Amino acid sequence: MKTQVAFRSQNFPPYEGEEEQINPGLWGKRLAEYLVEKLKPHGIETEEIIAEDWGWYIPIKNEAFRLAICCGHQDGDDDEFLCFTDPATPIIRKLFKKIDATQELTRVVTAMDSVLSSYPGITDIEWSDVEE
Repeated sequence: MKTQVAFRSQNFPPYEGEEEQINPGLWGKRLAEYLVEKLKPHGIETEEIIAEDWGWYIPIKNEAFRLAICCGHQDGDDDEFLCFTDPATPIIRKLFKKIDATQELTRVVTAMDSVLSSYPGITDIEWSDVEE
């Protein structure tokens, strides 16, 4: 299942001092805020975004299992970004059982694709699988 997307955009520059919250050369808070706003009409309810050392973590309200979108600028050109879901694969192993996350991941990925592809400031969108 394709749960990781790379794309280019000049529309999500870093905030002043943002790189001090995460690692130098990485940012994406404006992108995370944009996704939170644009995913609401698709029925995706989020919680407060969290700074991580690699970028921004957007928790999605979901009672059955942890669900989130991770996003940020990638090392390289200033317009390169990457987003991926957490979990990255549709089968979650939790203690002695497996949870099928396909339905929720499909819902999130479909909404993300719609949001990203409908914004003219985002180009070179490439979805890919994440290997377990």
